[in-house]
Formats: sequence, C-alpha cells, structure tokens
Amino acid sequence: MLIYLHGFNSSPQSHKSQLMKQYMDERGLGHRYACPALPNLPREAMRLIEAELARHDPRQVTLLGSSLGGFYATWLAEKRGCRAVLIQPAVFPHIGLEAYLGPQKNLHTGEPYELTRAHLEGWRELYLETVDPDRYLLLLETGDEVLDWRQAARKYEGARMVIRDGGDHSLQGFPEHLPRILAFAGLG
Repeated sequence: MLIYLHGFNSSPQSHKSQLMKQYMDERGLGHRYACPALPNLPREAMRLIEAELARHDPRQVTLLGSSLGGFYATWLAEKRGCRAVLIQPAVFPHIGLEAYLGPQKNLHTGEPYELTRAHLEGWRELYLETVDPDRYLLLLETGDEVLDWRQAARKYEGARMVIRDGGDHSLQGFPEHLPRILAFAGLG
C-alpha cells in the first residue's frame, strides 16, 4: 500500500498526488493507493493518517510524504515501523511555519483557517531528533525556495537519496521518480 501525505495548505488534488494516482491506476495498482485529505491541525491530521494505517499491515505500507507530509511520514515511519519516501520534507515545521501565523487558505479547496501557536506546538510534539535512515528514500532538489534541502540531507544522512541541482519546492523532476517510488514501495 502506498499512502500519499500532502503538504501544508495542499490536498489530494495536488499535482503530485494526482500524477502518482494516475501512474498507479495505469499499472492496475490503483487499489493500493490512498491520499487522505489532511486536516490543518497536526493532531487531527495524525488521527486521520493513523486510521488509514490501521486498515493495513504497517510493514506493507510505504508512506509518500511531500513537505509537511514528509514530516508526518517521518513520525509514522519511526513509530509504526513502515517505510517512507520523502519529497522535499519539512524538518522543522514548528519553527519554519511560525512566519505564517495568521489567516491561511488551502490552495486547492479554498478553505480558510487561522494558523496558530497550537499548530506549532502540535508539530513540535511530533518532532524526532533522530531517525533510522534505512526506512527512507529522499527526493530533493537544491533549488527549493521554501525549505533548505540541506536540513533534510543532514537529518536523514545514510538514507537512500536522490539530490538534483536546481528545481524547486514542487520537485520538478517528480515524474521521473515514479518508477523509483514504486520500486522502493515493493510495487514496481
């Protein structure tokens, strides 16, 4: 099973989520793909993801987390024993997103909400200092204008990594990684 976890202010309608779904559908694997719509509150997002995980054997699940979804995927991989592919993962959302406190709007649904200190505290509670690098495949581009890719490269040192010069936070080279993602998940 491959469970895609979208990023901050994103949704299952994101380009990467839709591309991954289409790629798996074309290979007859659509039934092995899920992308829940994550609530903006960290505790609610984790409850929803945990409910999805409970439907599967965690050893048979690979999480595919983009940005903030990569942060969630890290906590779950370490606590539930699954593997994760991380796309430009947020390493310190409890610090980096402080600059965005205040009114927010989901980019796909248009849903407005207020980003508060409670969000930051929720992410701080999920922060893990160390990880088991064997659980991860990282996909990074050095041109990320939102997150410093070097933070992820340091945190996940020893993990399988593909680091490309240029690009941006959206991971422009995502389509070329689709076979690699399925292979890492044991689906390709």
